[in-house]
Amino acid sequence: MRLLLVEDEPKVASFIRRALEEESYAVDVCVDGTTGLDWAQGVNYDLIILDLMLPGLPGLQLLRQLRAAGVKTPVLILTARSEVDQRVKGLDAGADDYLTKPFAIEELIARARALFRRASGTPTGTLQVDDLVLNPVTREVTRAGQRIELTAKEYALLEYLMRNAGRVLTRPMITEHVWDLDFDTFTNVIDVYISYLRNKIDRGRENSLIQTVRGSGYMIRADS
Repeated sequence: MRLLLVEDEPKVASFIRRALEEESYAVDVCVDGTTGLDWAQGVNYDLIILDLMLPGLPGLQLLRQLRAAGVKTPVLILTARSEVDQRVKGLDAGADDYLTKPFAIEELIARARALFRRASGTPTGTLQVDDLVLNPVTREVTRAGQRIELTAKEYALLEYLMRNAGRVLTRPMITEHVWDLDFDTFTNVIDVYISYLRNKIDRGRENSLIQTVRGSGYMIRADS
């Protein structure tokens, strides 16, 4: 899943980014509200983590403009301002959740997972396609009860495929959700990682779950 972090404190931003990337998320970071608004409107993010006290454009104004433009991406406000009226203003402006600084990184990650579950309509969070099961909390992947070891990027790609089971995902769509802004779109990295997943998930199985849709992209589904 791909996240946008709008945070002007470099140490805080670096800390959050490292923690989220360890959870296999692709993370883009910007340090001012104006850039944050541009990126949030131009990229199809799965979650935005937004500080309120930002240079250029304050977080609340950014959020209001985002919602006025019809962007429905879940937003988690992260701020040092803990007053009740500030939380109310943030939620009324269109935020989906609110976390005050200082915070435990485990709680931030848990709240992010909860927003993903809400957006995808999977209350328990567990994803399943046929006998392939992915648990976003433990990051455990099994097929027919057998555990499958994946690298961070393999896991991120598989999670995106499973959250969109039965849907054709083009290479640009996969790039937007699994890789960050530094990704070179002219490489064949996506095809290489699809091959890695197939070797680990489908090889030797009667039913191949990861499908190539010629001229379009890839999808995962239960029927071959």
